[in-house]
Amino acid sequence: MPSLVPSDAIDVPPEHALLTVDMKEYSKLPEAKMAPARADLDSMLTTVFAQCGIGDATLLGAVKDRGDGAIFVLPARHSARLVDPLLVHLGQALERREQTRLASAPTIRLRASVHIGPLVPPGHRGDAANDACRLVDSDAARRAMTAAVDHGGLLAAVVSDAAFRRTVAAGRTPALKEQHFQRATARVEDKPGFEQTCWLFVPGLVPSLLAPYLTHDSGAVPASRPRQATQRNAKDTAASESSGGVRQKGKASGKARLIQVGRDYIPTQEQS
Repeated sequence: MPSLVPSDAIDVPPEHALLTVDMKEYSKLPEAKMAPARADLDSMLTTVFAQCGIGDATLLGAVKDRGDGAIFVLPARHSARLVDPLLVHLGQALERREQTRLASAPTIRLRASVHIGPLVPPGHRGDAANDACRLVDSDAARRAMTAAVDHGGLLAAVVSDAAFRRTVAAGRTPALKEQHFQRATARVEDKPGFEQTCWLFVPGLVPSLLAPYLTHDSGAVPASRPRQATQRNAKDTAASESSGGVRQKGKASGKARLIQVGRDYIPTQEQS
Protein backbone atom coordinates (compact mmCIF):
# COMPACT_ATOMS: atom_id res chain seq x y z
CA MET A 1 0.00 0.00 0.00
CA PRO A 2 1.54 3.36 -0.97
CA SER A 3 2.38 5.77 1.84
CA LEU A 4 0.02 8.69 2.35
CA VAL A 5 2.83 10.75 3.90
CA PRO A 6 4.58 13.13 1.45
CA SER A 7 8.18 12.02 0.94
CA ASP A 8 9.62 15.42 1.84
CA ALA A 9 7.81 15.33 5.18
CA ILE A 10 9.87 12.37 6.39
CA ASP A 11 13.14 13.08 4.61
CA VAL A 12 15.98 14.23 6.86
CA PRO A 13 16.91 17.80 5.81
CA PRO A 14 20.43 18.54 4.58
CA GLU A 15 23.01 19.33 7.21
CA HIS A 16 24.48 22.79 7.65
CA ALA A 17 27.25 24.30 9.71
CA LEU A 18 26.29 27.13 12.05
CA LEU A 19 28.31 29.90 13.64
CA THR A 20 26.55 31.97 16.29
CA VAL A 21 28.02 35.14 17.80
CA ASP A 22 26.69 37.29 20.59
CA MET A 23 28.18 40.48 22.00
CA LYS A 24 28.48 40.59 25.76
CA GLU A 25 26.41 43.38 27.38
CA TYR A 26 25.50 44.95 24.06
CA SER A 27 22.16 46.09 25.47
CA LYS A 28 23.99 48.11 28.13
CA LEU A 29 25.74 50.28 25.55
CA PRO A 30 24.50 53.83 25.01
CA GLU A 31 22.23 53.88 21.98
CA ALA A 32 24.63 56.11 20.04
CA LYS A 33 27.38 53.47 20.35
CA MET A 34 25.35 50.42 19.38
CA ALA A 35 25.46 50.86 15.60
CA PRO A 36 29.22 51.63 15.41
CA ALA A 37 30.02 48.64 17.62
CA ARG A 38 27.91 46.37 15.46
CA ALA A 39 29.51 47.76 12.31
CA ASP A 40 32.95 46.99 13.76
CA LEU A 41 31.86 43.43 14.52
CA ASP A 42 30.44 42.94 11.02
CA SER A 43 33.68 44.22 9.50
CA MET A 44 35.77 41.85 11.62
CA LEU A 45 33.58 38.89 10.72
CA THR A 46 33.79 39.65 7.01
CA THR A 47 37.58 39.77 7.24
CA VAL A 48 37.78 36.59 9.32
CA PHE A 49 35.55 34.66 6.92
CA ALA A 50 37.84 35.68 4.05
CA GLN A 51 40.92 34.60 6.04
CA CYS A 52 39.34 31.19 6.52
CA GLY A 53 38.68 30.65 2.83
CA ILE A 54 34.97 31.34 3.05
CA GLY A 55 35.00 34.06 0.44
CA ASP A 56 31.26 34.21 -0.12
CA ALA A 57 30.48 35.27 3.44
CA THR A 58 28.06 38.17 3.53
CA LEU A 59 26.15 40.14 6.13
CA LEU A 60 23.21 40.61 3.77
CA GLY A 61 20.02 38.57 3.64
CA ALA A 62 19.20 38.75 7.34
CA VAL A 63 16.14 36.83 8.45
CA LYS A 64 16.17 38.05 12.02
CA ASP A 65 18.35 40.77 13.50
CA ARG A 66 18.13 41.91 17.10
CA GLY A 67 21.37 43.82 17.10
CA ASP A 68 23.65 41.93 19.45
CA GLY A 69 24.18 38.68 17.58
CA ALA A 70 23.96 36.67 14.40
CA ILE A 71 23.69 33.11 13.20
CA PHE A 72 25.61 32.25 10.03
CA VAL A 73 24.40 29.22 8.09
CA LEU A 74 27.04 27.64 5.87
CA PRO A 75 27.46 24.49 3.82
CA ALA A 76 28.38 21.59 6.12
CA ARG A 77 31.79 21.26 4.43
CA HIS A 78 32.89 24.46 6.20
CA SER A 79 32.39 22.98 9.69
CA ALA A 80 36.08 22.51 10.45
CA ARG A 81 36.97 26.01 9.20
CA LEU A 82 34.52 27.50 11.71
CA VAL A 83 36.59 25.96 14.50
CA ASP A 84 40.09 26.27 13.07
CA PRO A 85 41.24 28.73 11.91
CA LEU A 86 38.14 30.92 12.42
CA LEU A 87 38.13 30.97 16.24
CA VAL A 88 41.83 31.83 16.31
CA HIS A 89 41.46 34.59 13.70
CA LEU A 90 38.37 35.97 15.46
CA GLY A 91 40.22 36.21 18.77
CA GLN A 92 43.10 38.00 17.08
CA ALA A 93 40.75 40.41 15.31
CA LEU A 94 39.09 41.34 18.60
CA GLU A 95 42.49 41.96 20.16
CA ARG A 96 43.66 44.16 17.27
CA ARG A 97 40.52 46.26 17.56
CA GLU A 98 40.97 46.57 21.32
CA GLN A 99 44.52 47.81 20.90
CA THR A 100 43.59 50.43 18.29
CA ARG A 101 40.08 51.54 19.28
CA LEU A 102 39.38 55.09 20.35
CA ALA A 103 38.84 55.63 24.06
CA SER A 104 35.22 56.51 23.32
CA ALA A 105 34.59 53.19 21.53
CA PRO A 106 33.41 50.30 23.70
CA THR A 107 35.32 47.06 24.10
CA ILE A 108 33.75 44.20 22.16
CA ARG A 109 33.64 40.90 24.04
CA LEU A 110 32.15 38.01 22.17
CA ARG A 111 30.61 34.63 22.88
CA ALA A 112 30.52 32.27 19.90
CA SER A 113 29.16 28.81 19.21
CA VAL A 114 29.85 26.31 16.44
CA HIS A 115 27.28 23.63 15.69
CA ILE A 116 26.19 21.33 12.87
CA GLY A 117 22.83 19.81 12.11
CA PRO A 118 19.91 19.47 9.69
CA LEU A 119 17.95 22.57 8.68
CA VAL A 120 14.94 22.80 6.41
CA PRO A 121 15.52 25.12 3.41
CA PRO A 122 14.86 27.76 2.32
CA GLY A 123 14.16 29.28 5.75
CA HIS A 124 16.75 27.07 7.48
CA ARG A 125 14.48 26.18 10.36
CA GLY A 126 15.10 23.32 12.75
CA ASP A 127 16.44 22.25 16.11
CA ALA A 128 20.02 22.87 14.98
CA ALA A 129 19.41 26.64 14.80
CA ASN A 130 17.69 26.62 18.18
CA ASP A 131 20.49 24.61 19.75
CA ALA A 132 23.17 26.91 18.29
CA CYS A 133 21.49 29.84 20.04
CA ARG A 134 21.14 27.92 23.29
CA LEU A 135 24.79 26.93 23.22
CA VAL A 136 25.96 30.54 22.91
CA ASP A 137 23.53 31.54 25.67
CA SER A 138 24.36 28.61 27.96
CA ASP A 139 25.72 28.82 31.45
CA ALA A 140 28.91 27.10 30.26
CA ALA A 141 29.50 29.75 27.58
CA ARG A 142 28.84 32.56 30.05
CA ARG A 143 31.24 31.13 32.60
CA ALA A 144 33.85 30.74 29.90
CA MET A 145 33.29 34.41 29.05
CA THR A 146 33.85 35.31 32.71
CA ALA A 147 37.11 33.38 32.67
CA ALA A 148 38.17 35.13 29.48
CA VAL A 149 37.43 38.58 30.92
CA ASP A 150 39.26 37.77 34.16
CA HIS A 151 42.36 36.85 32.19
CA GLY A 152 42.22 39.70 29.69
CA GLY A 153 40.53 37.79 26.88
CA LEU A 154 37.79 38.96 24.54
CA LEU A 155 36.39 35.71 23.11
CA ALA A 156 34.78 32.60 24.60
CA ALA A 157 33.69 29.87 22.20
CA VAL A 158 31.58 26.77 22.69
CA VAL A 159 31.65 23.92 20.17
CA SER A 160 28.84 21.38 20.21
CA ASP A 161 29.80 17.75 20.71
CA ALA A 162 28.53 16.90 17.21
CA ALA A 163 30.69 19.61 15.62
CA PHE A 164 33.66 18.71 17.82
CA ARG A 165 33.55 15.04 16.83
CA ARG A 166 33.44 15.88 13.12
CA THR A 167 36.17 18.48 13.24
CA VAL A 168 38.65 18.39 16.13
CA ALA A 169 38.29 14.70 17.07
CA ALA A 170 38.37 13.76 13.39
CA GLY A 171 41.73 15.49 12.91
CA ARG A 172 40.43 18.24 10.61
CA THR A 173 41.74 21.16 12.68
CA PRO A 174 45.49 21.67 12.12
CA ALA A 175 46.21 24.06 15.00
CA LEU A 176 43.52 23.23 17.55
CA LYS A 177 43.62 19.85 19.25
CA GLU A 178 41.51 18.27 21.95
CA GLN A 179 43.89 19.52 24.66
CA HIS A 180 42.99 23.12 23.76
CA PHE A 181 39.37 22.56 24.78
CA GLN A 182 37.58 22.08 28.09
CA ARG A 183 34.71 19.61 28.09
CA ALA A 184 31.56 20.92 29.78
CA THR A 185 27.79 20.55 29.90
CA ALA A 186 25.70 23.30 28.31
CA ARG A 187 22.49 24.22 30.12
CA VAL A 188 20.18 27.21 29.81
CA GLU A 189 18.33 28.40 32.89
CA ASP A 190 14.92 28.88 31.28
CA LYS A 191 15.24 25.80 29.01
CA PRO A 192 15.06 22.84 31.43
CA GLY A 193 14.91 20.32 28.57
CA PHE A 194 18.21 21.48 27.08
CA GLU A 195 21.38 19.77 28.25
CA GLN A 196 24.24 18.94 25.90
CA THR A 197 27.90 18.05 26.08
CA CYS A 198 30.04 20.84 24.63
CA TRP A 199 33.66 21.91 24.33
CA LEU A 200 34.88 25.32 25.46
CA PHE A 201 37.73 27.28 23.91
CA VAL A 202 39.16 30.58 25.17
CA PRO A 203 42.14 31.83 23.13
CA GLY A 204 45.21 32.16 25.34
CA LEU A 205 43.66 30.31 28.28
CA VAL A 206 44.61 26.73 29.08
CA PRO A 207 41.73 24.42 30.07
CA SER A 208 43.14 23.92 33.56
CA LEU A 209 42.45 27.61 34.28
CA LEU A 210 39.03 27.43 32.66
CA ALA A 211 37.84 24.34 34.55
CA PRO A 212 37.45 25.99 38.00
CA TYR A 213 34.90 28.41 36.58
CA LEU A 214 32.69 25.47 35.68
CA THR A 215 32.79 23.68 39.03
CA HIS A 216 32.01 26.56 41.38
CA ASP A 217 28.63 28.00 42.18
CA SER A 218 27.85 30.99 39.99
CA GLY A 219 28.50 33.38 42.88
CA ALA A 220 31.81 31.84 43.86
CA VAL A 221 35.24 32.97 42.72
CA PRO A 222 37.67 30.28 41.50
CA ALA A 223 40.90 30.10 43.46
CA SER A 224 42.83 30.76 40.26
CA ARG A 225 40.78 33.83 39.39
CA PRO A 226 42.90 36.99 39.32
CA ARG A 227 41.77 39.98 41.32
CA GLN A 228 42.08 42.14 38.25
CA ALA A 229 42.04 41.20 34.59
CA THR A 230 45.51 40.81 33.12
CA GLN A 231 45.61 42.23 29.61
CA ARG A 232 47.90 40.65 27.06
CA ASN A 233 50.33 43.12 25.58
CA ALA A 234 50.83 43.90 21.93
CA LYS A 235 54.05 41.91 21.82
CA ASP A 236 52.25 38.70 22.85
CA THR A 237 49.55 39.27 20.26
CA ALA A 238 52.02 40.00 17.47
CA ALA A 239 53.98 36.86 18.32
CA SER A 240 50.80 34.80 18.22
CA GLU A 241 49.75 36.19 14.86
CA SER A 242 53.15 35.82 13.28
CA SER A 243 53.40 32.18 14.35
CA GLY A 244 50.07 31.33 12.77
CA GLY A 245 49.44 28.90 15.61
CA VAL A 246 47.56 28.86 18.88
CA ARG A 247 49.33 30.15 21.97
CA GLN A 248 47.87 28.67 25.15
CA LYS A 249 49.30 30.70 27.99
CA GLY A 250 49.04 29.90 31.65
CA LYS A 251 47.94 33.40 32.65
CA ALA A 252 46.27 33.93 30.22
CA SER A 253 20.59 33.78 22.73
CA GLY A 254 18.16 33.44 21.36
CA LYS A 255 19.01 36.96 20.22
CA ALA A 256 20.28 36.42 16.73
CA ARG A 257 19.82 36.96 13.06
CA LEU A 258 19.87 34.10 10.61
CA ILE A 259 22.14 34.68 7.66
CA GLN A 260 22.79 32.57 4.59
CA VAL A 261 26.45 32.18 3.72
CA GLY A 262 27.87 30.46 0.65
CA ARG A 263 26.99 30.38 -3.00
CA ASP A 264 25.22 27.04 -2.56
CA TYR A 265 22.10 28.65 -1.20
CA ILE A 266 19.81 31.62 -1.86
CA PRO A 267 19.82 34.31 0.87
CA THR A 268 16.58 34.35 2.79
CA GLN A 269 14.35 37.34 3.40
CA GLU A 270 13.77 39.17 6.64
CA GLN A 271 11.02 37.86 8.88
CA SER A 272 9.49 39.20 12.05
